[in-house]
Amino acid sequence: MATIMRPGPYRIYFHSHEPNEPPHVHVDRNSSSVKIWLAPVSIVRNIGFSPRELRKIENMVTDNKNRLLEAWHAYFRY
Repeated sequence: MATIMRPGPYRIYFHSHEPNEPPHVHVDRNSSSVKIWLAPVSIVRNIGFSPRELRKIENMVTDNKNRLLEAWHAYFRY
């Protein structure tokens, strides 16, 4: 797993064994987790986050989309 950011209580990362999927990140806090596509930003799967917190996380990912995409492409080299 490659951690990209740790804003507040969240860890934003991607798995190194998922290069064949579209660019995306996972966001965890405690036992909650969400998978988010980056282009366009959209929630794929949510485990445990409330709708209110999901909006906050989605906004955080949107605000950092370029940085997250750069990290994805640099890691997977495409």
